[in-house]
Amino acid sequence: MKKFLPVLFLLLFFLITIVSSCTPDDPLAPVYKEDTNEYVNDWIYQQMKKYYRWNASMPDPGNLSVEPKYYFAGLLQKNDIYSYAMHPALPETAPQSLRRRFGFDMSFLEFQGKYYGVILYTLTDSPAKNSGLQRGQLITEIDGVKLNKENYNQLYQKIVASDHVQLQITSYSSKSGFSVSKEISLLQGLSFSQPVLYTIIEDKKTKIGYVEIPHFDVGQAQLYLQIFQELKSKYVTEIVLDLRYNGGGDISSATALSIILAPNIRSGDLFIKFEGNANGGTINQSFLQALQSNESKISFEALQNVHPSINKVYILCGNRTASASELIINNLKPYMNVITIGEKTFGKDVAGFPIEDDRIPGKKGWILYPAIYKLFNSKQEGEYSKGINPVKQVDELQDPEVFALGNRTEVLLNNAINAITGNTNKMKTAQSQSLPLSVINLDTDPLLRMIP
Repeated sequence: MKKFLPVLFLLLFFLITIVSSCTPDDPLAPVYKEDTNEYVNDWIYQQMKKYYRWNASMPDPGNLSVEPKYYFAGLLQKNDIYSYAMHPALPETAPQSLRRRFGFDMSFLEFQGKYYGVILYTLTDSPAKNSGLQRGQLITEIDGVKLNKENYNQLYQKIVASDHVQLQITSYSSKSGFSVSKEISLLQGLSFSQPVLYTIIEDKKTKIGYVEIPHFDVGQAQLYLQIFQELKSKYVTEIVLDLRYNGGGDISSATALSIILAPNIRSGDLFIKFEGNANGGTINQSFLQALQSNESKISFEALQNVHPSINKVYILCGNRTASASELIINNLKPYMNVITIGEKTFGKDVAGFPIEDDRIPGKKGWILYPAIYKLFNSKQEGEYSKGINPVKQVDELQDPEVFALGNRTEVLLNNAINAITGNTNKMKTAQSQSLPLSVINLDTDPLLRMIP
């Protein structure tokens, strides 16, 4: 009998009634020795055949003797970049990102024929923050290698896989130019729950509430309640929600925020449709059901009572906006006007739950994080695996001078303010050019990655 890990993000008690966690005894099934690749891979195949969203296209079991990580990868649909398997005793099997390793996100740009890494985001109390890194700083060298057009992508992937890195840092101001460079050394370390930044901006007698959410953590409903109670008491009439660096998280926290934002909704209104394979079927969740999947202390009514006087929301987004953040964008559309500003989102339109191999008592085995459900809104709109295009396309790196989040001069926020106030002044011509990355490593917390 296999037991699931506690699932914080989906209504697993619904799933248990739909799909049995036991496989029927088969006297003809081969028996493999414990701790062998065959023992592990046979289990992996059976779980994937039962739960994987695209199980119908899986190959035959094949060679069970290969390493489990590679065996699992061989079962995936070609375009599935979300599913993964990891072993708690093998750290190298866990997905990695700059955000998880060092506590920052970065991108690259070209300015006046030179190439720079740009610090986009730093986590509070992270190795990056504690070492002095902050948004807007420019990287000229990584581990002693000067950045150029040919090597920036390779260097990025290198530091994602490293446990320490040396960065040569400078800053740029349109008034004073580049600062004297300095070296910063980072060691891998942990970052924990992050604060939610919010402020009130007044422009042309309009009060705008700006809220930046770095991640949807478990139990954030109480925090959203307090923030929006204050915004409502200050008579805010416009909301700008900054999700450009939010890679997802707890579905109940994302739902709590959606309940606050959406006008005139009822608790029973359909919010999310989970579409699984033939075994899992389709699960429909109302706003209330999605909230209660992992939130028992804050009621639907309490959240609805702090709804500000809005019928639209401005959402700042980009290629690191994923999962639960994309769910909010897509699933609020049937209930209000969602105006997205920035760049195309990441494109994570799947959800799932962890499946642990606990067949050997007292010994931790492999954990699978497969894509189990495709996500849709109440109008059956979804299929955004290639990302959600913004209503207004804007590159935040128009200039090497990158302002702090929440600063009204910052490019995306400035665009939102202009849209709200009707200011038609055009932004200045871009002086820099953003450079694409072949792979963006999102924040990949193993307990959250496959959950919206």
